Parts: sequence; C-alpha cells; structure tokens
Amino acid sequence: MILSTLLQIQVNGAATDAAQAAAEAAPEATLSLLDLTLKGGVIMIPLAALLVLSVYIFIERLLVINKASKLDENFMNKIKDYIHDGKIESATTLCQSIDNPIVRMIEKGISRLGRPLGDINTAIENVGNIEVAKLEKGIPLLATTAGGGPMIGFLGTVVGMIQAFYNMSQAGNNIDVSMLAGGIYVAMVTTVAGLIVGVVAYFAHNYLATRVEKVVNEMEARTTEFMDLLNEPVS
Repeated sequence: MILSTLLQIQVNGAATDAAQAAAEAAPEATLSLLDLTLKGGVIMIPLAALLVLSVYIFIERLLVINKASKLDENFMNKIKDYIHDGKIESATTLCQSIDNPIVRMIEKGISRLGRPLGDINTAIENVGNIEVAKLEKGIPLLATTAGGGPMIGFLGTVVGMIQAFYNMSQAGNNIDVSMLAGGIYVAMVTTVAGLIVGVVAYFAHNYLATRVEKVVNEMEARTTEFMDLLNEPVS
C-alpha cells in the first residue's frame, strides 16, 4: 500500500514536471505593432492617411502661427515716429520689409491715410479677415478628422464582425470559439486605430485654434493702437 502510494506520487510529480517543462519550452505568442496593424485590413489605409495628414497639418500650421506671433516690440513705436514726422514712405517701406499679418494690416491702414477714419478701419479689418483665414487654413480639416476617424474605425469593426459571423456560419458543425475570438480582436484593431486618429486630431485642432485666437487678439490690439495713433492731436 505504501509502495503504491509512493509510486503514484512519483508519477504525479513527473507529470507535473513534464507539464511545467512543456509550458516553459512552448514559445510565447507575441504580436508586433506592424502585424496588428496589418490585421486591421484595408480600413487601416484611410486611417493611416488621416493620421499622417493630421500630423502634417499640425506641424505646418504651428510653424506658420509661430511666425505670425513674432513681431518686434519697437515696430509700433517706429511707425508712430514716422507718421508724426510725416515720413509715410519710410513707414510703408518698413512694413514691406516684414512678413507678418499684423504688419500687413498696418500697411493697409497707412496706405489709406488721408481718408476718413471709418474707411481706414474698414480697410484694416478686411485685411485682418484675410490674414485670419490664412492662419486657419487646414485647421477645420482637423476637426473633421477628429470626428470622422473614430467613425471610420467603428465601420471597420462592424465589417470585421460581419466577416467573423459569416465565417462561423460557413463552418457548419465545425464551429470553433477561436474563430469568433480571432475575428473580434482583429475587428477591434480598427476601433483602436480610429480612436488614436481622433484623439490626435482633436488635441491638434484645439491647440492650433487657441494659438490662432492669441494671434487674433494681438492683431486687434495693434489695430486699436494704430487707430488711437491716428486720433492723436497733432502737436
């Protein structure tokens, strides 16, 4: 009795050791990011294109806005001195030498000197509207991508689920749970990709919109300063 018990313990121990050895020897299943992306199917192509486009628009607009927000602090003082001294051509030349939306607004105002202040202000506002439209170029597309990216990803998920259930229906009595599980995780890849695209575009849009708003506020402040300059009494 004791001998049989010892033999049973040894057999169980050997089986356990063999199972552990097999588990350690079995290669661990891994899935690279590239493999996971490819499993998303053709729906990943428009998502990848939207992601690349969003990053490009963000970087390109950021450089443009940064350039537009930089202006010499002494610019308005120079303009004021030129106008007070009657050196209109010098003021115009200074404006033409600087590539900046605020400067182009002031240049338009200088070119209208001698006309009613209302006409000057209208001319400056018209140029300002054009400059703001230039700064916002491409930013609305980010808003569209922020909303459309997740929808495209969800579309891919629905298509993947339909394919998974179709494969199961074609399997007949040979249905395997792994067929459904594999189809689901592949389909969910597009949802994750769509959310990533949407999040990137959403934050990029909000950040750029905030930066543009700051530039617009600066443009309005400089316009007001220029109009106050024209309203100053001549000494």
